[in-house]
Amino acid sequence: MKATELAIAGAWLFEPSVFPDARGSFTAPFQGPAFREALGFDLAIVQTNQSVSSRGVIRGVHYADVPPSQAKYLYVAAGAVRDVIVDIRVGSPTFGRHEAVELDGESMRAVYISEGLGHAFQALTDDTVVGYLCSASYNPSGEHGISPVDPDLALPWADGIEPVLSEKDRDAPTLEQARAAGALPTWEACQEWYARLCS
Repeated sequence: MKATELAIAGAWLFEPSVFPDARGSFTAPFQGPAFREALGFDLAIVQTNQSVSSRGVIRGVHYADVPPSQAKYLYVAAGAVRDVIVDIRVGSPTFGRHEAVELDGESMRAVYISEGLGHAFQALTDDTVVGYLCSASYNPSGEHGISPVDPDLALPWADGIEPVLSEKDRDAPTLEQARAAGALPTWEACQEWYARLCS
């Protein structure tokens, strides 16, 4: 498995080998030893989630309070998404920047999103199935969102596909509104948390 850190610190792309044959294919989208070699610690999987989305659906931009937040290892079991990771850590050298990665059920590429980063994706096909390995349980009081259509972020959603948003995501604040309200994680708090994971 190939592991590559993206331009935003704490965001990683994992590319497993896929073994096709006449019956279909086989792959291991998450491999603990490869994860540990890349990041220096084991991913504690506390909860697994799965979503099914119609073409055009955007989920996010979501994040959680740090600590403990919720890191996610995400892959597409069927269909395809444009996955977007946003650096919302106040004080980060890449604050406000984003990375976009195409994930699909054929390549089985996966992304790891560290605690404190914002995350969203748009389904590019109907019946897109996304699996999430999460480092913490869902905590409604600690979950937050940023508008996925914030004009200042200008996230690269697919051309020619009508965005479909939940009411919650549609009404989420812009990045600047969340920063002004003191609702964003800080780079310092995230660095302290990452150091704990590696200790």
